[in-house]
Amino acid sequence: MKAQILDINGKKIKEITTTLFEEPIREDIIYKIVEAEKIKHASAPRLYAGMDRSASGRIRRKRHSWKAGYGRGMSRIPRKTMWRRGTQFSWVGAIIPSAKGGRRAHPPKGLGRIKKINKKELKKALFSALTYSNSITELKKKYSSLQDKEIKELKLPIIIEDKILKLNTKDFLNALKNILKEFYSVAVQEKSKRAGIGKLRGRKYRKNAGALFVISKTENIKIKGIEIVKTNELSVSHLADNGARLVFFSEKAIRELEDIKNKEKSDKDRKETKASKTNVFDSHQKSKISEISLTSQPSLIKEKKQ
Repeated sequence: MKAQILDINGKKIKEITTTLFEEPIREDIIYKIVEAEKIKHASAPRLYAGMDRSASGRIRRKRHSWKAGYGRGMSRIPRKTMWRRGTQFSWVGAIIPSAKGGRRAHPPKGLGRIKKINKKELKKALFSALTYSNSITELKKKYSSLQDKEIKELKLPIIIEDKILKLNTKDFLNALKNILKEFYSVAVQEKSKRAGIGKLRGRKYRKNAGALFVISKTENIKIKGIEIVKTNELSVSHLADNGARLVFFSEKAIRELEDIKNKEKSDKDRKETKASKTNVFDSHQKSKISEISLTSQPSLIKEKKQ
């Protein structure tokens, strides 16, 4: 397919031909890979939560002894010392789930679903996700503010000249306004306070998905409000987590992604050639063996001639 390369004013400077966005969309594979890439459970506590204090071993496990917990009518749980007066101690239970500030009993683990991902399936999902994010219909499903708008001026994919990487944040965002037009309202991530009781449960702020800027592995830029990822770190989750995401590319990033795709194609062709050569060699060897077996039995040859 043909794709336009835009300058920082949103005007077309040249046109290229690319095969990156021609992979059939396989939502089933994309969803499978996105789920497999989730390595942390959403409700998992932090590592060593409720256990980052020393309570075990503070009390002596012996009767009629100084600093002993036995014979005092106390439960035998790990305790930490709050204050001491001579041989009298004020202990408070700690660490165990029934104690205040202790760990949770059997919480969700930090690691979520660990699935095996086939290499071929992963590559197929990645290039399928590129095509998926190149669809305006799918983008409208993810960004609700675009559902009632008619988008005519912008053509996907969005490829921008490398000059944009040299701009500061203010000029970069102005250039995005010129390039994205109707999409600019959803491109920049905005942070806002969450309504309701979620503020008390460790999720005070919320932010929208925003746009993704894919750059080359040799390029560097940092812009507040825009997620930036290099081609060697690009995953299916970046492109299609919970729907197709608005993505724009640097010119160099497109060339690198094409190299990855062409390498995969050349590897496949080489394997097929090798397999066909092996089949020809095997058939040649079989015919040779049959000839040898016939020459070793002259009576069979005479019968054939008769």
